[in-house]
Amino acid sequence: MTALAAAAQGRKGGQLSALDADTLAIARAPRERGESITAVAKHLGVSRSTLYRALEDDDRQ
Repeated sequence: MTALAAAAQGRKGGQLSALDADTLAIARAPRERGESITAVAKHLGVSRSTLYRALEDDDRQ
């Protein structure tokens, strides 16, 4: 199936986000208390880079 055919069927490409809005809100609370990115990422079960990216993307919006 080509990209145009997939788009015509309403499909979008790419991987789903590892952090939804609720999980991101959970991540913000300990960060505001000064907890490290490493500790928060480990608690959520995601990589530090994923958490950094999600927080950065959320700040842009």
